Amino acid sequence: MPILIRYGHRSWLVPLAVFALVVGVDAGTPVSFASVSWLVMVPVVAAGLCEPAATTLFALLAVAAYPALDSIWGKSQGTEDFLLVIAGAVLSVPISGFRAQAAAYVRHLQGVAETTRQVVLRPVPPGWGGVDSAARYLAADVEARVGGDFYDVLATPFGARVILGDVQGKGLPAVSAAAALVGCFREAAFHEADLATVAAWLEERLHRQNVLVERLGEREERFATAVVIWFPVDAPGEVEVVNFGHDSPHVLGPAGVRQLPPGDGAPIGLAQLAGGLPEVRRLRLGPDETVLIVSDGVTEARDRAGVFFSLRDHLERLAGTPGAADPGRLVDEVAAAVVRHTGGRLADDTALLAVRTAPVEAPGAGGGQTGGTGRSR
Repeated sequence: MPILIRYGHRSWLVPLAVFALVVGVDAGTPVSFASVSWLVMVPVVAAGLCEPAATTLFALLAVAAYPALDSIWGKSQGTEDFLLVIAGAVLSVPISGFRAQAAAYVRHLQGVAETTRQVVLRPVPPGWGGVDSAARYLAADVEARVGGDFYDVLATPFGARVILGDVQGKGLPAVSAAAALVGCFREAAFHEADLATVAAWLEERLHRQNVLVERLGEREERFATAVVIWFPVDAPGEVEVVNFGHDSPHVLGPAGVRQLPPGDGAPIGLAQLAGGLPEVRRLRLGPDETVLIVSDGVTEARDRAGVFFSLRDHLERLAGTPGAADPGRLVDEVAAAVVRHTGGRLADDTALLAVRTAPVEAPGAGGGQTGGTGRSR
């Protein structure tokens, strides 16, 4: 169905080619080889590919072509063949109508999914919060285009705060949990000065979400791995990080590639089992260094042979190239590399977020403004 929707404006070429093939075979074979009845394939193929109007035209074409070809080469084997073509033509029109309704429903679902994606993964303005940022989302279900991965970049009175996470599970429950966490982050991270308090709000919000869905009949409790990073306005060159059991972010800069301390804290939603929330760490970050956070759609991507994608190796190859630390280029390069590695067959949703302190332009350069390449894709 997705291929038919994507190339629907050219789908009429397929039944037309089938018609030409049948005519060609009928003309190029001896009288003993009766192929004119193959015309039944023309409306049948059209029903699976074309809109009802085009299918009707092909059905009429097949019915009209049968006696014309029979009168030229005389290969029919009786009225049974003609009745077969008529039956195929008659049945193809309602079948095409049902298929068109199904295609319209899929397009409707695509629109709903796209709206949901824009709510959970909203676009980020350039230079938002005083940082350069770029994000990329690749859905394993390319038609739904939304899953349990989430991210956001937030401008707050305390400095930019960013989050990227991955809700356990698939489908609408995972999307619902991701939306709850993103909404909580947008409020708590803006109003709370202490990052540990923000972490506590995230834990509490997912707990309440799990209680709600349990009352609604959902048996499986959700948890989420995530990384929250704060760029304090009063401490340039430093960041505060809370890692809820997520893959440790990579840092790309002039000195090469390094990785932030591993996330040994419990995922969001499991703090009670782990004995508390993960600690907040304050770390150094150079002015020319870019932090890259990815979901497990990157780290667990495999090729046909089952070999995992090596993010570290790819970043080290990028490190020596000009502009490698630019957030936009970084997420584009890594996303493209993952798609190449998997051959376009993503087994899981994939989210990438690259962020760095926005460089301050020298006076007189570009009007003396501070800008960024921040974008969400």
